[in-house]
Amino acid sequence: MSRLRTIFMGTPDFAVDCLRVMHEKTDVIMVVTQPDRPKGRGQKLTASPVKLRALEYNLPIWQPEKIKTPDCVKKLQELKPDLIVVVAFGQILSQEILDIPTLGCVNVHASLLPGYRGAAPIHWAIINGERETGVTTMLMDAGLDTGDMLLKSRVEITPDMTTGELHDKLATMGSALLADTVDGLAAGTIKGEKQDDSLSNYASMLTKETARINWKKTAQEVHNLVRGLNSWPVAWTILDGKNHKVWQTRVVEEMGGTPGEVVKITKKSFIVATGDGAVEILEIQPPSKKRMAAGDFVRGNGVKIGSIFD
Repeated sequence: MSRLRTIFMGTPDFAVDCLRVMHEKTDVIMVVTQPDRPKGRGQKLTASPVKLRALEYNLPIWQPEKIKTPDCVKKLQELKPDLIVVVAFGQILSQEILDIPTLGCVNVHASLLPGYRGAAPIHWAIINGERETGVTTMLMDAGLDTGDMLLKSRVEITPDMTTGELHDKLATMGSALLADTVDGLAAGTIKGEKQDDSLSNYASMLTKETARINWKKTAQEVHNLVRGLNSWPVAWTILDGKNHKVWQTRVVEEMGGTPGEVVKITKKSFIVATGDGAVEILEIQPPSKKRMAAGDFVRGNGVKIGSIFD
């Protein structure tokens, strides 16, 4: 049987291993990724992780600013793909594009659909204290992550797992699931299953205010926010009028104090009261400095019992 002619659309690290799978299993006739963007203090134009991997594979690369323009649609039609695979591409596809490939457009989505549709499913699963998540492959339709489900893989979210750790697990799982999905579609052995819209959650984009710690919440909720925003965009709080990023915490049973108040200091950490219980701060980052162990922060920044985080 001849290899499938495929187009791969993706941008961040999460999509890189999926591109490897498609390169190994199919003839990737085009890699579509976001345009190079300014990054870092120097605002140097930087290629996406998917583009960098595509260059290693010597694959054709296309970086349209807007994929839905008539010229872009025409170019995709002329390529005549059997399948389009979309993994965290960063642009919405029009129905015209979805109708192009003979086997449809497949998306690898980092949640157990219909749960957590939208832009940040990994973050919100942890922030909301879920104990399980996974990856779903689906046939795309015009809605936001509403297409028919194909295959799923599940993974446990352990109590202290961060979004960065979960991201890496799901990226590996997603590529393996994509391999099985492509095989099944090519052989005609898997069919789509409708989603139950009543079971869906919307994983909205993260904002700066999303990441601000509300110390009136429970200790578990604060801990979930911190690990859910590690390694990006990182939870933050205010001390002495300055923003501080909080990288790592632990729920403790220490009681007393008003929400945001430092109630105990140890050699390696300090403990802050919440609306219910307390959290131990293990790693923190002052403004314009690198992240550091909380004990080092205490010794160098005058934090004492009674200090207030807002």
